Amino acid sequence: MKEDLSQNNIEDKKSTDEQGKTALALELFESGEVFAFPGIKPESYTKIKAEQEEIPGYSTPIDELLKRFQNEGLKVVLGKNPGTGNIYVLPQGSDDIENDSFFPRHLSTEGDIDERLLKLIGMNK
Repeated sequence: MKEDLSQNNIEDKKSTDEQGKTALALELFESGEVFAFPGIKPESYTKIKAEQEEIPGYSTPIDELLKRFQNEGLKVVLGKNPGTGNIYVLPQGSDDIENDSFFPRHLSTEGDIDERLLKLIGMNK
């Protein structure tokens, strides 16, 4: 019985965390705010680069995409089903989630980053 209660508490916490993450992403999306691009984590770069080499042409090449992020800044967008927690960051001038997106967890947390964006990155680990 105790295990059932513990499992329910874990599931409730996950649900609450997911709702908080989605609410924050929705707030950032609806604000239309453009954020300075903090860069991506080195391990994310390596992983994405390797994936792109395995399947060329599947998405915008990582180096090209990084230049766009640096030039345009980034915006937070939600996937087609926001309730599922699908949250992405795109260059400001793009609406192409399929080819031009990263997950917030890929972003670097170094430097001067908006507090809300930093919180979103932390919630997406």
